[in-house]
Amino acid sequence: MTRVAVMVIHGLGMQKENYADKLIACLSKEMERVMVLPGAAKQMLDIEPVFWADVFEEREEALFQQLVRTPGLNYQALRRFVIHYLADAVAYQPVENQGHHYDAVHRTLNQAMHVLAQRNGPEAPLCVIAHSLGAVIASNFFYDLQYPSSNRIPEIVDVNSALERGDTLTNFYSFGTTLPLWSLRYDNFSRPIRVPAPQATHYFPHLEGEWVNFYESNDILGYPLRPIDPAYAAAVKEDIEVRVGGPATSWNPLSHGGYFTSEHMNRRIAQGLARTWTWVNRSN
Repeated sequence: MTRVAVMVIHGLGMQKENYADKLIACLSKEMERVMVLPGAAKQMLDIEPVFWADVFEEREEALFQQLVRTPGLNYQALRRFVIHYLADAVAYQPVENQGHHYDAVHRTLNQAMHVLAQRNGPEAPLCVIAHSLGAVIASNFFYDLQYPSSNRIPEIVDVNSALERGDTLTNFYSFGTTLPLWSLRYDNFSRPIRVPAPQATHYFPHLEGEWVNFYESNDILGYPLRPIDPAYAAAVKEDIEVRVGGPATSWNPLSHGGYFTSEHMNRRIAQGLARTWTWVNRSN
């Protein structure tokens, strides 16, 4: 049996390496409900979280010490929060033709895909689950693979691995994403990534795949994607509004951190992954 290789990518802010534990637990629970099979997630999915926050951590903390702690500014805890949130988005930007942090962040995705290919085979189907800025990172990463240009050549660990080339990308689930705001950087934002990837039909003929986006109306950092441009309306199968967070966060912008444990969102993702796994393994 072939498992679906799942890459989870976190978003903005101060993150811990175990950030994905709650999502994995909730997704596993929903997978068992969808398949009506105990332990379904372990049998059908191989989940590898990407941790890219440490690319910026040291310099963001140094900036906090220089600008906030040493001068003794007020609201230090809030300022630390703002620096880590805003600095992630600013530092990730490529500088001229040099990638710097942009490439360093993308290398963490390369590494995760290498691990998934080693564990599941070079042609295993690939799913991406990405939060906030993580969905922007995923979009840029696969854009560079699908639309290579002379000034942005993506790094690929193993050119013989279809998974590591992004050729087996079948499912993309974004949530709480700021991707629509990034459209302001370009005169033309009408070429979204293709899900499934163009080459996926070679490995999985007639597999539908999907890009589904989730947003919470109280989350000021999360937006629907289909209204960006007709091309996004065609590329994104659904924008699904969900209610996330607990009693103290579901009604305000703090809901941005509540997606990971959303039963509604994780059940919809589980349904998509179950369809992909069933199709890939239909003849086994």
